[in-house]
Amino acid sequence: MDTKKIPLHHIHESLGAKMVPFAGFLMPVRYSSDIEEHMTVRNGVGVFDVSHMGEFMIRGAGALDLIQKVTSNDASKLQDGQAQYSCLPNEDGGIVDDLLVYRIKEDEYLLVVNASNIEKDWSWISKYNSVGAEMQNISDDTCLFAVQGPKAISVVQKLTQTDLSSIPYYHFAIGALAGVDNVIISNTGYTGAGGFELYMPRNHAEQVWHKLFEAGKDEGIKPIGLGARDTLRLEKGFCLYGNDIDDTTSPLEAGLGWITKFTKEFVNRSGLERQKEEGVKRKLVGFVMVDRGIPRHDYEVQDTSGNVIGKVTSGTQSPVLGVGIGLGYVTSEHAAPDTDIYIKVRERKLRAKVTKLPFV
Repeated sequence: MDTKKIPLHHIHESLGAKMVPFAGFLMPVRYSSDIEEHMTVRNGVGVFDVSHMGEFMIRGAGALDLIQKVTSNDASKLQDGQAQYSCLPNEDGGIVDDLLVYRIKEDEYLLVVNASNIEKDWSWISKYNSVGAEMQNISDDTCLFAVQGPKAISVVQKLTQTDLSSIPYYHFAIGALAGVDNVIISNTGYTGAGGFELYMPRNHAEQVWHKLFEAGKDEGIKPIGLGARDTLRLEKGFCLYGNDIDDTTSPLEAGLGWITKFTKEFVNRSGLERQKEEGVKRKLVGFVMVDRGIPRHDYEVQDTSGNVIGKVTSGTQSPVLGVGIGLGYVTSEHAAPDTDIYIKVRERKLRAKVTKLPFV
């Protein structure tokens, strides 16, 4: 499959970004250094171009019925202008993808899915569309910037008449921004640092990008790459599809019971309900390294006796904490906070402690 370019590829190259293949797209992984970009978002404001993400419009009388059928969370609870984190369960107990569901208005929803899963998700949702919902894949025509950090609100507010302080977390407004109409201004993000995600038509993306950087000069705004995006989300314990959740991990094992609502019918509800009653045999946990070392994806996790009890799904050196942190699946008896576990780093066994999330 050819690697696609995001619409502002030329801008990222001109800013000196290192471009790498990710989820079928050439994406900026870093502009300066991962740590510098990470701290910019934690303390100030940075902009991620995440235009590789997928967007589907679901409209019509059957829209809610279809969304209820394919997602685990209860979308009937959404009001206009509200977003919800959810997942698409598969028929075998795993997860097709995690996603955001936006209610634009009655009978009109926006689903935001992971870039690597656009075709897979489209096919999956289409398969269950027996209710005649109108589906439109607008991924190629939509750009998405995540303006994240404690100073994000003051920067974005300079570009819009919409009162951003009146948009609660996981809510959104649609308004003019940087001279562009109908921008979705969403109080969401993947960093835990606060800020807004901005969805706009592709042909206006360059204008919005430049206006954001003009508006954020005094706040020290910087472009941020995928490297810092990964360390930021990991400090908050957010799952990454393909690492911490996938077609073989159940939402209950992944600690996503809170988005799995048995108050409605959905794909594999009975299987997940049975798993809830019986209890899961493994759980996704956060852990902090006690010994010096950096845990990495697929490293073995052992108990004190050296038995293999799981594996690391995500790991890094936390820029804020200055120690190694990670997520991984372990057997349920080793999942309680403060349990000692060991991570096999090359040929060494390094001690770590299970900890409550988030790390930061």
